[in-house]
Amino acid sequence: MENRVKIGVLSDTHIPSRARSLPREIFEIFKGVDVILHAGDLAREDVLLDLMELAPVEAVAGNMDPPHLERRLGERKLLEFEGVRVGLIHGHGPRATTMERAYRAFSAEKPHCVVFGHSHMPCNTIYGGVLLFNPGSPTDKRREEYPSCGILTISGGKVSGEIILLKKKKRFNPFQR
Repeated sequence: MENRVKIGVLSDTHIPSRARSLPREIFEIFKGVDVILHAGDLAREDVLLDLMELAPVEAVAGNMDPPHLERRLGERKLLEFEGVRVGLIHGHGPRATTMERAYRAFSAEKPHCVVFGHSHMPCNTIYGGVLLFNPGSPTDKRREEYPSCGILTISGGKVSGEIILLKKKKRFNPFQR
């Protein structure tokens, strides 16, 4: 029987400037995940502690995180789950789009998936043979209709992503790798 890894993914929580705490739905949606990835702009370390109540957490710092979180988390990580390589980065920086910057940041490592944030715009697409996944933001939807988070599922050496829109909990999974 093959192993299956379920990963909760979020970014751009901006606690407390965009919300006092994580939305309750996050704790419902992420219940039972194996690990949680946070793609930066936590703003406060409390977010990590809250998420650690559900599962182990891997996180990177974003451009709005304080210096002590930058030092603790770093700006990028390459993780591996059941043989599937996943890059984790916030995605801020000069030139190009956020998606292009995230993709290029890991081009030498040839990941199966790159998780990024920064734009607050959900993304679940294949680019250059890599699943690029941005969960959006659960607290600051900006121009999006709903705040969001995501789930990555790794099974049989493949990774697929699902964006979850909060409040109405609409789900879609247009691409699978």
